[in-house]
Amino acid sequence: MSSMKSTIKKLDDNVVKALTKVCEEAKRHIEGFVWLTHRADFSNFPESLAVTCVFVTQEQLRQACAQKQDGYLRKLVQKQLLKAGILLKDVRRNVFFDTEEACAVGHNGNWDKRLSTKH
Repeated sequence: MSSMKSTIKKLDDNVVKALTKVCEEAKRHIEGFVWLTHRADFSNFPESLAVTCVFVTQEQLRQACAQKQDGYLRKLVQKQLLKAGILLKDVRRNVFFDTEEACAVGHNGNWDKRLSTKH
């Protein structure tokens, strides 16, 4: 069992490294983008991988989508994960968008609760 745990840990570490690169690049290039996070059920990976890209406000997210930054972010996630050896069949099923503003309104700023009820 411990080898399974170490395999999952290594896989998650690779996901974290890849997504850290995405986050750093996105913060430099996309107005309003602040952070991202991920969740996964490693018994059904990578299909279960959910990456949530977070913007400050709904308006900033709307602007980003209007400028096709959502597609850019998805491609960035896909590219960095592929470099880590993780192939996503349909990145639109794995990458989602949210805002600090919506979390504050819908879940009193509790991201754990918000993310566990989405996707």
